[in-house]
Amino acid sequence: MTPRPALDAARTLQMARDTFDIEAAAVSGLRERIGPSFVQAVALMLGAQGRVVVMGMGKSGHVGRKIAATLASTGTPAMFVHPAEASHGDLGMVTAGDVVLAISNSGESEELAAILPIIKRLGVALIAVTGDAASTLARQADVALDAGVEKEACPHNLAPTASTTAQLAMGDALSVALLDARGFRPEDFARSHPGGALGRRLLTHVRDVMRQGDAVPRVSADTPFSEVMREMSSKGIGATAIVDAQGQVQGIFTDGDLRRLIERGTDLRQVRAGEVMRASPRTITPEALAVDAAAMMEQHSITSVLVTDTQGVLVGALNANDLMRAKVI
Repeated sequence: MTPRPALDAARTLQMARDTFDIEAAAVSGLRERIGPSFVQAVALMLGAQGRVVVMGMGKSGHVGRKIAATLASTGTPAMFVHPAEASHGDLGMVTAGDVVLAISNSGESEELAAILPIIKRLGVALIAVTGDAASTLARQADVALDAGVEKEACPHNLAPTASTTAQLAMGDALSVALLDARGFRPEDFARSHPGGALGRRLLTHVRDVMRQGDAVPRVSADTPFSEVMREMSSKGIGATAIVDAQGQVQGIFTDGDLRRLIERGTDLRQVRAGEVMRASPRTITPEALAVDAAAMMEQHSITSVLVTDTQGVLVGALNANDLMRAKVI
């Protein structure tokens, strides 16, 4: 068995640093080369009646899949079609209202070249991202974007490294420009990512996580203190609302208020809820985002908040634990 060569730590770190430098230079070089053609490409994609169909072979294909996913998640309908499969039926996925974004560093990919005439006959706009402005792909394209690099990060200048980084950066630039042109908002992004943290933060409303009905602790102002404590203990939210006969919130009493009363030596046997409540408590509406409730709790150093309608009637309550269970915080 051939022994493994010893690892040269200094050389390993230098190779990594050289890679970062080369790829950073490749991306930086794109900045000075974009111009009217980039604007034209964005205009074509923005005006597409159908989808942006991304194509690429090999490493360019892997990059293309990521670009298609980024476009789709930022408001531009997109999908990836493998050029080799396109020649065997998948080209039927491309319709007259689509725009094709073809990626090839050499611009001479045989699989792409084989379907270019068909794409042109369909009347589909073709945008090329290539490292060779004189290539077949660039000449056939309606718009060609130069993603060329001086050299690959691979020490043999063979493995696609800097070139794929440049392609990826160009795809991100297109996606961001389209996102901005569409007026795409964080809320729109959240709708396409409902399972992620951002989706939960921007799509979860107070009404989705609040306690309702009998689960909401409430007492009247003349309720004896012993019953106030029973209500708080049974509902387990660390607080209770004090409401009038119409259900409008008059105040709140919390675990923290209880501790402060005990510290002052207050005789709690004879007091009633209205005498120890804090009037005009912080409230929030059911339509508010749950993340706003979390921000309110943090800002005012409280652990629970009452939920009221527009008339100030108690409709729910929630505490920090409810927000944690919903993964809002």
